[in-house]
Amino acid sequence: MARITVPTQPIAGQKPGTSGLRKKTRVFMQPHYLENYVQAIFDGINGVEQKVLVVGGDGRFFNDRAIQTILRMAAANGAKSCIVGQNGILSTPAASHLIRKNGTDGGLILSASHNPGGEDEDFGLKYNGPNGGPAAEHVTDEIYALTQTLSEYHTTDSADIDLSQIGTTTVEGMTVTIIDPVTDYAALMETLFDFEALRGLFAGGFRMRFDAMHAVTGPYAKAILEETLGAPAGTVVNATPLPDFGGGHPDPNPIWAHELMDLMMGADAPDFGAASDGDGDRNMIVGRGQYVTPSDSLAVLAALAHLAPGYAAGLSGVARSMPTSGAVDRVAAKKGIECFETPTGWKFFGNLLDAGRATLCGEESAGTGSNHVREKDGLWAVLLWLNILAASGKSVAELMADHWAEYGRNYYSRHDYEDVEADKAAALMTDLRAQFATLPGQSFGPLTVASADEFSYDDPVDGSSSTGQGIRIGFTSGGRVVFRISGTGTVGATIRVYLEDYETDPAKLHRDAQEALAPIIAAAEAIAGIRAHTGRDAPNVIT
Repeated sequence: MARITVPTQPIAGQKPGTSGLRKKTRVFMQPHYLENYVQAIFDGINGVEQKVLVVGGDGRFFNDRAIQTILRMAAANGAKSCIVGQNGILSTPAASHLIRKNGTDGGLILSASHNPGGEDEDFGLKYNGPNGGPAAEHVTDEIYALTQTLSEYHTTDSADIDLSQIGTTTVEGMTVTIIDPVTDYAALMETLFDFEALRGLFAGGFRMRFDAMHAVTGPYAKAILEETLGAPAGTVVNATPLPDFGGGHPDPNPIWAHELMDLMMGADAPDFGAASDGDGDRNMIVGRGQYVTPSDSLAVLAALAHLAPGYAAGLSGVARSMPTSGAVDRVAAKKGIECFETPTGWKFFGNLLDAGRATLCGEESAGTGSNHVREKDGLWAVLLWLNILAASGKSVAELMADHWAEYGRNYYSRHDYEDVEADKAAALMTDLRAQFATLPGQSFGPLTVASADEFSYDDPVDGSSSTGQGIRIGFTSGGRVVFRISGTGTVGATIRVYLEDYETDPAKLHRDAQEALAPIIAAAEAIAGIRAHTGRDAPNVIT
């Protein structure tokens, strides 16, 4: 075995976002492409000489091969050791916990989150810092700059490591420790939740369905829900992580998890349903006959988190991404705690969590988490819901009815227009900006525009500023629409339209969301002209 320096060409234009770099799998499989990006990461964090890293991913196609490349390169670059999940498997929240628990210098997480997997689908890689959270913007900027100038990378000619065997081995003097990916994470969950009460819940006949969507949370959910808490065998379905996620789309929403939705809305629905995504950081919550929007889920968890032992002392504050509904704001106001509105991206929450300014955080795209790690955490959210159900003795529908009666209801929906030509999406946003001065005071059906702007954020912890974070149109009724271009796809652009209205009339708290939001939906089309800009008659996905 020997250290090898390979001359290479830069991969200009490959800028990682808040979720790292995502491309089609075949792009990452090109000669030198993965190696160039890994070397840029290593150099961008001032090298890895004598550093300790966590490495793992969601098991999608190319995950295992990419890990072998990363380990050889880490050894060639002088890393002291790497902690790797067995078979290359680590959920994103579990990786965050391992980074924090072991005091490592960060980690490389292989995932494209909720995007489809397979040789013709998507792949991703990101670096998380020593706090366990996504790399700070100045780090990703440095990595990007290096991808444009890189002239060589370092690797070894060592043989592959057997990732299936728990234990320790070495590569060119670097220690590689293969661990059970579930053990440490499960132990952390037991410190936060009343496992005895949850065992009692299942022993009393409580029925649940957890759809792991053939993704990474399957082993975690099986171990915790079935083996530790005593949920009946078969509670967790689609539990084996597959390289192509069983040919499905591992995004926990009513469209892609439609089998779970059909079950929960049927005559013989279990008491509780949940799903998680490709890398385990997102969640969907469904009660018998009751879907819970991610925004409402965050609000209910903030209101009732004290029922779980890990949050019995209360919350220091809460935070939500700007497109997330204002439901949690009302909870924070009543509790007298801080509430932060941030750009989309978990790194913004990380600053608040590190500073002790927030305890719970959430995004409308089904990501919820707390200060136990520095990533959103799908299974954690499911366990907190279960703890609240056990402590309250109420159903999901009853908890939602109580919440809306106390705080009012923020009707909310997201309409996604996927794979839109990038120039058409950009033109739509440009036209919206041109209307900022003239929109206030205009009426669209029963609605009158009160405000129009583009969200920017000054971080209260590090003082950094972020601009261009989404266009907001507010109405005098208290409703709003937000337009934003998503960066999570790998083809074209996704236009996300977020629609919200607030209702306090008890007679109007239980309507269909799309019906309740119909005036907002019509106003959004009239203002933005999505059909004219894109040629689309309807969104691809409504959640």
